[in-house]
Amino acid sequence: MARHRAGSSFLTRLGRDTRGNTVALAAAALLPLAGLIGGGVDMSRLYLTKTRLQHACDAGALAGRKAMGAGSWTTSGTASSESRANELFTTNFKSGAYGTGTVTKRFSEAAGVVTGTASVTVPMTIMRVFGMTERGLTVNCTAKMEIPNTDVMFVLDVTGSMNCVAGDTSCTNNGGTPASGSKIDGIKSAVKCFYEALLKVNTAEVCGSDPSASSYTQTAQIRMGFVPYSVNVNVGKLLPHQAIADNWRYQTRVPYFAAPGETVPSTDYETWSGGSISQSDCYKFVRNQSPYGTGANPVSGGGPNPTPTTVTTYVDEGGDGIATAGTEWGWSGAPDKSGTTRSCRRQRNIQTTYFVKTFLSWTYKQASHNVSGLKGTGTSWNNSVNLPLGPSGTDTAVTWDGCIEERQTVKNSDTDPSDEWSPIPTAAFDMDIDKLPDASVAGTQWGPMLNGAVWARYTGSSTNTLSDVSTTSTLSRNDYYVCPTEAKKLKTWYTSGDFVTYVNSLRADGNTYHDIGMIWGARFISPTGIFASENATTANGGAIQRHIIFMTDGDTNSQNDDYNAYGVPWWDRRQTTYAPSSTNLGNIINARLSAICTAIRNKNITLWVISYGGGINSTTETRLRNCATPGKYFSAADTPTLISNFKQIASEIAELRLTN
Repeated sequence: MARHRAGSSFLTRLGRDTRGNTVALAAAALLPLAGLIGGGVDMSRLYLTKTRLQHACDAGALAGRKAMGAGSWTTSGTASSESRANELFTTNFKSGAYGTGTVTKRFSEAAGVVTGTASVTVPMTIMRVFGMTERGLTVNCTAKMEIPNTDVMFVLDVTGSMNCVAGDTSCTNNGGTPASGSKIDGIKSAVKCFYEALLKVNTAEVCGSDPSASSYTQTAQIRMGFVPYSVNVNVGKLLPHQAIADNWRYQTRVPYFAAPGETVPSTDYETWSGGSISQSDCYKFVRNQSPYGTGANPVSGGGPNPTPTTVTTYVDEGGDGIATAGTEWGWSGAPDKSGTTRSCRRQRNIQTTYFVKTFLSWTYKQASHNVSGLKGTGTSWNNSVNLPLGPSGTDTAVTWDGCIEERQTVKNSDTDPSDEWSPIPTAAFDMDIDKLPDASVAGTQWGPMLNGAVWARYTGSSTNTLSDVSTTSTLSRNDYYVCPTEAKKLKTWYTSGDFVTYVNSLRADGNTYHDIGMIWGARFISPTGIFASENATTANGGAIQRHIIFMTDGDTNSQNDDYNAYGVPWWDRRQTTYAPSSTNLGNIINARLSAICTAIRNKNITLWVISYGGGINSTTETRLRNCATPGKYFSAADTPTLISNFKQIASEIAELRLTN
């Protein structure tokens, strides 16, 4: 039987009794558990609030930078950069969100970089029981215009009308001199402002918001190139030697030389110089008889070697060898051709034997010249080549300024070329952006334009002829030739000096051949063509975004006596099976422009098109709009608008990126 100690107390017994301990332990754990749960709840609210605050700050910074475009940071007005930043912040973080208190935010800009800071207090809930009433949160954000690796090729119309002022429809070329405020000056300003906006490098040009940097802080490779065009393009000396043929056909002249020992016949007329003569005396003159000559027919002349020996025979005009005073007495067109005394002439058949090589005459025709002398040492080019075109067929230096004649094309067989250039025929090597030149493949090389070797021949004073013309005279060239400023391949221009110097060198002259400018702009920027080794990727293998900016001030303007990239059209007929009119040529150029624009867009090259100066017809504007990548067409009636367009293009080429 169990016994209790007599001295055991109630408290002792209670302490030894374990029944009901769970309740006490649970009560003791309530406070720490409340802290854990409350901390989790409030930490979740803090995390959510900070995330939303960061998003709002980022959105504000991006909006503010985008509102700047290529301009400066503005702080006044509802459309200012600062207002846009604040507006987007507020849209993404409402006042009082998640029970927060007052929000403070501030956006500012320096060197094109927008920086934002935002702060807010978050009241605690459960954690208040532990004396923690609120927590403060602060976030930072930065947005800048970050440019990807970018190639930009400017294809610029530098035709004669660019010397005129925008809107002046009565001006054609202003006498070859830029007018005050001319379009050529306007495009120079716009290109320099584009440079400032894209690279954030200052030039002397006044663009409205000048960057402070004098050189590009390189975060990506940015290259720019130029193809100024008018009647043709100046690209030849930028090509490798194998791109230019060693021999090229021109509308030219060829000297005719008598070889040693060669007998050359010739015929002319000799007119009796003693005034009117009787028929019987004319008979004696024709036969070279006394008293008007000595001896009978023939009469010999000349001297000992090496002087040429000539034998002259006098015959009647009919050339039958019978010396009778017939149709040569008072012939049609003679000053005296009626009555008993008349004018008299005789035909002389001359056989001349030459004992040294002797120049006799020129034959004007299409002929080939050896132009390989233009190829210098290494990759260099010579500025002239010696050709037998000097006085009496001597070699003379013919200058080459760098313009080229195009390679093989396809001839239009009718006056509507639109159906012949969509799609581009495979045999039209001249419209193939990427086809490589190969001396072993006919038609794939280009030729140098040599104006000093070209004569578009004629007969009389104005009649064109395709026939060969032989004469001792020097014919008029009868063609129109212009070669624009040399193009520039894609290169970096991270300081402005060389860039500005080149842009200022552009000059305006010549007619308007849009197609030749566009095809060479495409060749210079293509990653898979003649410059693939330079264009495919950056030096470290980076991808490149590609853009062509095509600017023109008007409609196509071509003439069939222009010396263009296909020779002199009326005579060479390399583009037609018929004698082309100037209108025919314009239609061909327009059809080819549309075709090459499509080919460029298909190569994933963004094509920006700007019509400048106003005054173009609606058909041209539609063609230019269709040429551009969708949404990339601009029309600028004046220079301020043109500058704005170029700055907008620079802004769109760049990409907004968050850097923090």
